[in-house]
Amino acid sequence: MADAEKYQLTFTGKRRRIAEIFRLARKYEIWKDLTPVRLRCLLEELGPMFVKMGQILANRSEILPQRFCDELAHLRTEVEPVPFAVVRDCLEFEYRRPLREVFASIEEQPLGSASLAQVHRARLTSGEDVAVKVQRPGAQQVMAQDIDIMRSLARRISRFVKTEQFIDLRDVVEELWDSFREETNFLAEARNLDEFYALHEDVPDVSCPRSHLSYCTEHIVVMDYIDGISIADPAAIARTGARLSDIGDAIVEDYAKQVLDDGFFHADPHAGNIIYKDGVIFFIDLGMVGRMSFHDRTAVRDICAAVGRSDVPALKDAFMRIAVARGDTAQIDHAAFLADLDCIVQDFGSMELKNLDIGRFLGSLINLARRYDVELPSVMTLYARGMVTLEGLLSEYMPEVNMIKIISEHIMREQAGFAGIEHAADDLFDAIGRALTGHLQSAEYTGLAARMLTRGQLRINTRLMGSEEVFRRLGGIIDRLSMSIVIAGLFIGSSVVYYAKIEPVIFGIPVIGFLGYASALLLALRLGREIWRNSHGRGR
Repeated sequence: MADAEKYQLTFTGKRRRIAEIFRLARKYEIWKDLTPVRLRCLLEELGPMFVKMGQILANRSEILPQRFCDELAHLRTEVEPVPFAVVRDCLEFEYRRPLREVFASIEEQPLGSASLAQVHRARLTSGEDVAVKVQRPGAQQVMAQDIDIMRSLARRISRFVKTEQFIDLRDVVEELWDSFREETNFLAEARNLDEFYALHEDVPDVSCPRSHLSYCTEHIVVMDYIDGISIADPAAIARTGARLSDIGDAIVEDYAKQVLDDGFFHADPHAGNIIYKDGVIFFIDLGMVGRMSFHDRTAVRDICAAVGRSDVPALKDAFMRIAVARGDTAQIDHAAFLADLDCIVQDFGSMELKNLDIGRFLGSLINLARRYDVELPSVMTLYARGMVTLEGLLSEYMPEVNMIKIISEHIMREQAGFAGIEHAADDLFDAIGRALTGHLQSAEYTGLAARMLTRGQLRINTRLMGSEEVFRRLGGIIDRLSMSIVIAGLFIGSSVVYYAKIEPVIFGIPVIGFLGYASALLLALRLGREIWRNSHGRGR
């Protein structure tokens, strides 16, 4: 209810938004020959949530033709800007005072305009040169309305189609909602900037702008202005004398640090969010970040190491440590799960590192988890999305950079150096803690079981793992055998009645015998149909 009030989510508003979506779909005639330009314009008019989807699709050439991806790439920074008069009104509304009391000057022409906000260069009255990021008016409400519509659709579809895909769809929508709430809260982004800056104080070639927190609100971020060159302009970077391959190596190395060492990483590292200045790479726009616990980081390191060694059992162990089963873990067919993992490793492990499609690999792992009713934590989805985005950036601007090799070497250095010893010690203490907890719980449960046993209150249920399917099939065989006996009995009994000419008789046929024959025929047809359906299902 609080979200509905905050984002003005009403039934009337939802109906109006759906009508607007259909109107724009008719306007751009999406059912006809949809061109890349028309698709981009449609997404821009639909609003920030659809623009965000277009930005993601721009890096997925396996989903859309390359000409569509090239056009959708313009959604990153070339969205139609909001008039400066509207921006001025927003700033004065947020600060509750005239703009001249906050900024000595502010440029009317935006530095960039994206789906959710646009950025203007300004100078504070205290003299600092800053960039001011202003959220588009109404963008928060429109995005909330779009996600609420998606949530309603997912909920209704799942009532009629009982498949895991739609259960997963609901999870994805809820994850999208959580991401939206964080991304549209610019105070959270300001704190993310400061945290990222602090974690990179000792890194000479990577940093980010610092926020001016006292000037930030839920809809405004004020940060240091960095007069750099976007990674999306490789020619300008080359003119400075810098090598793109060195910059790419540094980006990937630092991304491995963010994910595996810090557990705090930029979740949307596309070219528009990375700039270069005087030998330093700056990550900007930290509205979407991922936070990975020590436990999850250890599992991800082990997954990467296991894939590098083609060690399928180790990959399965690491994968199951980070995954959460939705139901009873005993129901998972671990042998089949291991075999499917082996297929994935054979498919991808035989490739050269430079040819490995990290997006397809991570997608295969996520699909495998879905197939076995195993849920990955939401941070893994963010990590996968970030890796796919980074891979798209490298393939477009720095194709010679080998992302997987750099990450693998980072892991090996960590394991070989002092940091590896520290991680190993953390792993050991973590394992010891889990073992002690397990022993204490085991002792407690043993004592409870002993007390219940002496009081005659203990009941033991046993189950042979993996036997449910066997018993189910055995039960079906017994049912069909019983039905065959009943049919045979009806046929024999009816024949006896027929030859005995037991009355009443109609047209020379005993009524009881006729009913017996008819019942036997119907049951035989039903049994035959059931056997055919089961055999046909297995054949498929």
